[in-house]
Amino acid sequence: MSLFSRLKDKIFATKEEEAPTPAPEPGAEVATEEAAAEVAPMEPVDVEAQLVEMEAAHPEDLDWRRSIVDLMKLVDMDSSYGARKELALELGYSQAEIDSKGSAEMNIWLHKRVMQALAENGGKVPAEYLD
Repeated sequence: MSLFSRLKDKIFATKEEEAPTPAPEPGAEVATEEAAAEVAPMEPVDVEAQLVEMEAAHPEDLDWRRSIVDLMKLVDMDSSYGARKELALELGYSQAEIDSKGSAEMNIWLHKRVMQALAENGGKVPAEYLD
């Protein structure tokens, strides 16, 4: 599983757990998962609300709104330089950019790109995190 998929799953998990699948009525025809997805699209996950909820339960004071390190810590992921570099490469940052630019520039790009990727994958992300 990719690092981004793990991060997304940790943020989206609470929302998905809250939406129980209703049991079919006896004798009712059971639709396939694909058909059910077409009939009832999932509500977008409010990424900010999920992270605020996680923040309330976290023992550290984290600035996840601006820091990719703190965002990764908040969702209980490795936030080391190596992990951030791997995530950046996965999301389209090039090795040449890593070699020529500092880690601060990569971190700023990575935070914005993670938020964009969350939005692309069904997350409702405030515009301020995407600019």
